[in-house]
Amino acid sequence: MTASPPTPQPGVAFLLAQLGAHAAGLFAERIAALDLTPPQAGLLRMLAAAPGRSQRELAGDLGMPPSRFVPFADELEKRGLIERRRNASDRRVYALHLTEKGEALLAELAQAGMAHEHLLCEALTAEEHDRLLGLLRRIADQQGLRPDVHPGYRTLRPRPKP
Repeated sequence: MTASPPTPQPGVAFLLAQLGAHAAGLFAERIAALDLTPPQAGLLRMLAAAPGRSQRELAGDLGMPPSRFVPFADELEKRGLIERRRNASDRRVYALHLTEKGEALLAELAQAGMAHEHLLCEALTAEEHDRLLGLLRRIADQQGLRPDVHPGYRTLRPRPKP
């Protein structure tokens, strides 16, 4: 009788992908209560960190063509969360800013993000959490990933109209 080969154990890459997909799904569910998608949440965070950036700059940072970015931003503008203002030095360019309503929603989003972090990491001690965070940052940096931009933005599509 021939023994069957051992079943390979999942490696770091698989576990990161598995946890990433799981975490992304949970986060999307959590912020759906705020009527946000993860990409919308990401843009609000980017605008809070660096207000007044152009649509072209933001689209470039997100890795998406400007033609896809415009309808994405339009939806947030219609909801009163962001506003476009003419750039003082170049009137052809619009600068994006959070509105007061957008800033208030961002505060709720921050609370949701902290709750999400706590839920995902409750099996870890504070020291283990900090160590894991440092290791993941090192891997992300080595892979050339920006710490503030999810690579999924590159394939972002506008939400279909109801």
